Amino acid sequence: MSTAEVKTLTYQQRLDALRATKLAQTQEKQRVIGSMDHDDWALVLPPPELRVLVEAISPSGMPIKDVLLKGYETKPNHPSGGFFGPKATGENFGALLEQHPVYIDPMSSLAGAYMVNFSSYRKPGWNPDFDFPHLRDDIEKYQLLPGIGAQQHFCQDLQIGLDLGWGGLLAKIRRYRAANAPHGADFYDGLEAVVLGMQSWIQRHADAARAMAQTETDPQRRATLECMADINARLVTEPPQTFIEACQWMVWYQMAARMYNGSGSLGRLDVLLTPYYERDIAAGRLTDEEAIFHIAGLLLRDTAYIQLGGPDPQTGADVTNRVSFLVLEAAHRLKIPANLGVCVGDGVNPDLLRRSVEILFENKQGIPKFLGIEKTLEGFTRNGYPAELARERAYSGCHWSAIPGREYTVNDCVKINLAVVFDVALHDMMTDPDPNVSPGTATLWASFEKHLRRAVEVTAASLDYHIEHMHLVFPELVLDLCCHGPIEKGLDASHGGVEFYNLGIDAAALATVADSFAALAQRVEQEARLTWQELMHHLDTDWAGPDGERARLMMRSIPRYGSGGSCADECARRVAQLFTDLVKEKPTPDGFNMIPSLFSWANTIGFGKNLGATPNGRRAGAPISHGSSPDPGFRKDGAPTAMAVAVASVQPGYGNAAPMQIDMDPGISKDEGGVENVASLIKTHFDLGGTQININVMDAAKVLEAHKDPGKYPDLIVRVTGFSAYFASLSPEFRQLVVDRIIAEG
Repeated sequence: MSTAEVKTLTYQQRLDALRATKLAQTQEKQRVIGSMDHDDWALVLPPPELRVLVEAISPSGMPIKDVLLKGYETKPNHPSGGFFGPKATGENFGALLEQHPVYIDPMSSLAGAYMVNFSSYRKPGWNPDFDFPHLRDDIEKYQLLPGIGAQQHFCQDLQIGLDLGWGGLLAKIRRYRAANAPHGADFYDGLEAVVLGMQSWIQRHADAARAMAQTETDPQRRATLECMADINARLVTEPPQTFIEACQWMVWYQMAARMYNGSGSLGRLDVLLTPYYERDIAAGRLTDEEAIFHIAGLLLRDTAYIQLGGPDPQTGADVTNRVSFLVLEAAHRLKIPANLGVCVGDGVNPDLLRRSVEILFENKQGIPKFLGIEKTLEGFTRNGYPAELARERAYSGCHWSAIPGREYTVNDCVKINLAVVFDVALHDMMTDPDPNVSPGTATLWASFEKHLRRAVEVTAASLDYHIEHMHLVFPELVLDLCCHGPIEKGLDASHGGVEFYNLGIDAAALATVADSFAALAQRVEQEARLTWQELMHHLDTDWAGPDGERARLMMRSIPRYGSGGSCADECARRVAQLFTDLVKEKPTPDGFNMIPSLFSWANTIGFGKNLGATPNGRRAGAPISHGSSPDPGFRKDGAPTAMAVAVASVQPGYGNAAPMQIDMDPGISKDEGGVENVASLIKTHFDLGGTQININVMDAAKVLEAHKDPGKYPDLIVRVTGFSAYFASLSPEFRQLVVDRIIAEG
């Protein structure tokens, strides 16, 4: 090929090519795996000849295919056929890394992609020797997600890995193994196996890139491959020194964490990358266009949760800088699912908010989301921590934050379905044999409080059981590498390895319960339109027949939570406060602090499947309400300000969020002052006490078409809850939830 025939691609052309490849890989996963009701993880399917497909169940209960790697088999250490404990777990994961296929795309500047989930090999997932019959009956009674066996959902400190590199981490493991011997021998064996597996994985990519470069005829692609080979050969043992090396190192770590147990916490990416950016810019070896391209390559390989802006831990000054805007721009240009959280507050650069809202409307993909940093930090100090420590916390998941490398939280893993507790309380009241007990909302509230207290107590005891045993089942080896304490102490992060333990407990179905209490108060007690016995008949028969449907619509048509000044609004505040008070009444029996929040994640469908009809007009088996938001259609005008006021009023206020989920028509940005109006709504919600906002901007007609025929808009991206995903990747049931919200609120 002559020089005249060589066409140098721009960075945007390369990003367009990468996005096209990503979309094709996603469509292949949709065909092979089926529905994916979770974050759009960047998993790339293994080559067909290396795939093993097995039956599995999605988080929403849908049958899907799980992908295993042909030729890789685990080595069990238990009669059940499972592997448990740090040594067996680390050695099995290290072996997987050593066999993992190489993936290199010369369009990117960064190597690697992960192709299987290690958790898929964990069968059984919990060691059957560690049974908990003393908790099981109540867990089943209240249908709790009690946290036993919860994985990841805290945040590592990537600065540790960036400072040490894989060689430095290996040396640190060996140094503390010798110092602590014989304590922690199995733990150190597991950690070492992980690091050795990582080094093998990286080295094989360096070798492959070198080999590809030798046969590549295109100069631009050859130069990319040679650079990729040099960088990764160095990163096998050395810490990153340049901006691109830091991005590549984080790619390896994030892919390993995601593959190991689904961890997607990254933390404050703009803070982590700033030193490398400033050095490279000063040395003249980096431009902003190159930096954006490298960051896009990082975002391509994992949908990690990232915080932009916010306070410096020591001074409280805003850390928003040039890199904050470069990360935002990388997500804007790449146009794939991403989980960026932008801090908003009086002390935060207002240009960051404005540019974020502009991108929200330009891309129409629900990216980014918004963090009410001041109320979140203020809430964390209510746990007894100083402001300096609260400012260390970083947005790291759908609705939560954590102190990088110092705090174990299991956020978003532990959930109490308030609707089930309500249902138990209602039936308990109606079957009470005491002749002096008559049905009524006051009696029902007392029953609800009694059962919710028990649900919290059982959850607290379950968390203690988890912390006592998890390190012997499935320790946090990948996150342990970048935490302060586990290597030094020889203890897993789940078992005393880190400094702080603040265990998150979420309540779900707030609107379902609030609207149910209000409907009973209005239609049964105040208006006497139904007797309690007639109501129970309708619930037990799932509103059957014409009379049942009339009763259902009547119960549903009361002023609902979010309408403003209604009985349901007061019920929502009361329920949220009761839940918060019970969680904060005392620590777990073993003394661990618990932090309440209101969030349902992808459990809205699953939590509703085994629940009968409820007095708010919900049918049996239907999804429960989403997070802390009112149910769709709570007001005919769908006023965003009404939702902002409602969700702000129910915040638990201890450092984790009760997000507001809102869906808008894209035409609003075309109106004069549209961007300013949305920015003002965001700021107002946070001033009222809100903590997080998830916003979708999309045309309702387009969403309806995509729901009927997902293939018509394969690149349509929505923010489902705290995460974003391709709409076509969601199950029909999950798509319906998004459709219902958009139609009702749009």
